[in-house]
Formats: sequence, C-alpha cells, structure tokens
Amino acid sequence: MATLKMLNMAGAEAGEIKLNDEIFAITPNEYAVHEVVKNYLACQRQGTQSAKTRAEVRGGGRKPFRQKGTGRHRQGSSTDPTQVGGGVVFAPKPRDYRYRVNKKVKRLAMKSVLSAKVADNEMIVLNEIRFDEPKTKEMIKMLANVKAGKKALIVMAEKDENVIKSAANIPGVRTALVGTMNVYEIINHTNFIVTEEAIKKIEEVYA
Repeated sequence: MATLKMLNMAGAEAGEIKLNDEIFAITPNEYAVHEVVKNYLACQRQGTQSAKTRAEVRGGGRKPFRQKGTGRHRQGSSTDPTQVGGGVVFAPKPRDYRYRVNKKVKRLAMKSVLSAKVADNEMIVLNEIRFDEPKTKEMIKMLANVKAGKKALIVMAEKDENVIKSAANIPGVRTALVGTMNVYEIINHTNFIVTEEAIKKIEEVYA
C-alpha cells in the first residue's frame, strides 16, 4: 500500500495515511480516461443550435429573375442556399448529444486519474477541513499553507456550506463531494485536495 503524508490546515504534518493500491496505484488507462472525458463534455452541450433549411426560410414562391438574358445563372427560388437570405444546406437542428459509457470504463477512468495524481505528487491529503464561518481569506490562507497550485479541486466526504462558500469566490478553486467528483474536474485542476474521511469514502465506493 502506498503511504502519503497527511497535513493539517496550517500545512504541518499530521500523520500518514495508507492508500489502497487498487485505486491509487494502478497503471493509468488513457483510453478509458479519454472516453469518459469525451462523454462528460458531450453531456455538457446544450444542443440548442438551430438554422433554417431552404424549406423553412421566408419567400421562394416567385422566380427571382427571368430564365435568360440577365447574364446570371438560372434561378428558380430565392430560398436557394446560394442566394442571400436563402436557406442553410444541412442546417443544424436542436439535438441531444448525450450517450452512455459503461460503468466499468467509468470506474477504470476514475482509478486512473486518482493514480496519476498520486504518481505526480499532485494529491494533498488533509486530516480535516473546517471553518467556523464562510471566510474566503481563511481558505486562501489554507491553500497557501498546503502549497496548492492556482487550480485546486477540494473533495469532501460530507457537504459543508462554510467550506463551499469560502472557496466559491476564488478563481480556479472548486469544491466537490465524493459522490459528485468527476474525471474531467480532477484532470482540469492541478491539485487534488482531499480529506481523510473522503479518502475512506472513495475506497469504500471504488474498492
């Protein structure tokens, strides 16, 4: 089992934590990670794009100009895609971009990115994260103490409004629960800051 140093909010060492090798020490599977990230981004798309085809644009009932003698190419309708104000060829229509990815691939991708964070020394384990009241200043101080980068994902075991609100106004810092964290967010943030309780919960879910 891999062992990581555990810190407190002041940045001082607060013991060690053993990590499950099946979750935090596998060889990352790039295919699984790519597939899950692609799926996540596809599911974020609104799919509300829309344009009119030649059948839907206004006009087109009368021939715009006579067949011969104008020097222009013949034209039977003003809705033709070659005309100004005409329809769009293969016009995009509202659609749903969502599709499913196998659960096993999702689990493998999650284990892969967690293992990569440990291997790259980008995982920071804290014994706890607790604030008496929402304070952005205190959160900035804590991130500086643990030497977190500009982009950090803070993962908690249970919802804590004080922590969420303290991090809400800091650019590049996001909070998540074990049940809501995803592969894309973990990759997209330099540091993965996680509490001891959250580690236990992750091991329960993904073991």
